[in-house]
Amino acid sequence: ELLLFCDSLRFVIKGGLAGAAVYVAYDQGLLGSGTQGAEALHKAQAALPPAIQEWTSYMGWEVRNSMGWGVLPPTPKLDFSLSDSWNKGVQMTMSALSVAPTRACEYTAEGWKYVKDLVK
Repeated sequence: ELLLFCDSLRFVIKGGLAGAAVYVAYDQGLLGSGTQGAEALHKAQAALPPAIQEWTSYMGWEVRNSMGWGVLPPTPKLDFSLSDSWNKGVQMTMSALSVAPTRACEYTAEGWKYVKDLVK
């Protein structure tokens, strides 16, 4: 009974996280047109350096710098092609879906052969 509760709780948590991720992606315009996605990427590129700067000051790294313990590396630049990443993901998904029926038939045949060998 406890195992069933844990499995149900895990399912609810994962479902909630997935739903929240889809909501955030929709809210930010990532599920809209290409121009909306590009605008969201530009917003992320603009917001990342200040966020990293705030995090480093929260962690106290600026204090270490003022004490002469070394210089922090510059904040990373977010430079990747969103359309290339999206296209690669779509291609990988379509490739996996196109071979899925063949793989299912192969695995079914192997499973039947295994069961027949066990019965003999």
